[in-house]
Amino acid sequence: MTSRADATSWTAEVRARTSLSEHLLRLELGGPGLAGFASTGIPDEWVPLVVPGQFQSRYYTVRSWDGERLVLDVVVHDEGLVTGWATGDPVGDVVGIGPAKGSFDPPPDAAWLMLVGDLTALPAIARILETRTDLPTRVWVETPPGHEHLLPATSAEVTWTSPPGPAESGLAAVVEGIDWPDGEGYFWMSGESSQMRAIRKHLMRERRLPSAAYDVMGYWRKPGGRRRPVDPGPIYAAGRAAGESDAEIWARYDAAQEAGDEGSGQ
Repeated sequence: MTSRADATSWTAEVRARTSLSEHLLRLELGGPGLAGFASTGIPDEWVPLVVPGQFQSRYYTVRSWDGERLVLDVVVHDEGLVTGWATGDPVGDVVGIGPAKGSFDPPPDAAWLMLVGDLTALPAIARILETRTDLPTRVWVETPPGHEHLLPATSAEVTWTSPPGPAESGLAAVVEGIDWPDGEGYFWMSGESSQMRAIRKHLMRERRLPSAAYDVMGYWRKPGGRRRPVDPGPIYAAGRAAGESDAEIWARYDAAQEAGDEGSGQ
């Protein structure tokens, strides 16, 4: 799902662009137009980004916000609204930024944390590792080689895997093969939408996890690698209000994913 540019609440100037790898670059945004921007404090938070010449927004994870500088890490695709602009010379351009939202929410009694994702999830995983050092954590990351340096040095156990092919993901099989720890914990995952649907069914039907014990987000859809098409918050809230089960709510969410525009792009 895309958003109209008139929903943007702030403007920001691109102060710097840094190449982190062949597939990932970093944008540093600042300027007086960001006055009043507020972080949710949730480590996987994302913001709508509207680039010059476009009226649609794409959603990107906030890698960091220090009160003046907003840092977004952008996955470079073969094509796309943001890719074409960001791989050029965006420094000095003015972009639109919408309100931040996040979904990472471990239960207070969680005894462990598991994080799984592909390249689009790497900025969120890095920020989660920086901010949640209180839980034993295991991480699985599916990326092309050369991204290991982008995760902070922590006590987390990290497993790196390679995607099966361009614009492909095999994370569902990775999760199905996990040896789960004892006790109650929290599972967070993001990546390609069809993989996330398979994993969500696995967690509900095979693992029988309660909805508060996991967060599984579809960040992009193949082909084309596009980001976060549908915000699950309103769908989940409406389903709860209507008395629907978790399975019914996520079925409606998956249907909305399928019906939606391929819009948004980490």
